[in-house]
Amino acid sequence: MAIAFTDKTAREAIESGKVVVIDFWATWCGPCIKLGPVVEELAEKYGDKAIIGKINIDEESEIVGENRVRNIPTVLFFKDGELAARSVGLVKLEDLEAKLLPLL
Repeated sequence: MAIAFTDKTAREAIESGKVVVIDFWATWCGPCIKLGPVVEELAEKYGDKAIIGKINIDEESEIVGENRVRNIPTVLFFKDGELAARSVGLVKLEDLEAKLLPLL
């Protein structure tokens, strides 16, 4: 299951140096709602190898600004505390895996 990140927990995860995947979403965003189950599936498949979660941009805004998230859904991939990849828009599981697997 994907973690429900706050600004604080997302920052802690990124600073851990582990591979972190964060889905930036909002309740009013149709494509975000459709991407939700895809992110959940990613978390089920790779949750033992990476920290995978979601952050609601209407509730948590610091991490959004720090990472220049301008459109949603946006999925960011971090490794060693640095942004390593970005996916914008509604995508398939395979597209997210293509960005995640080289980081593991």
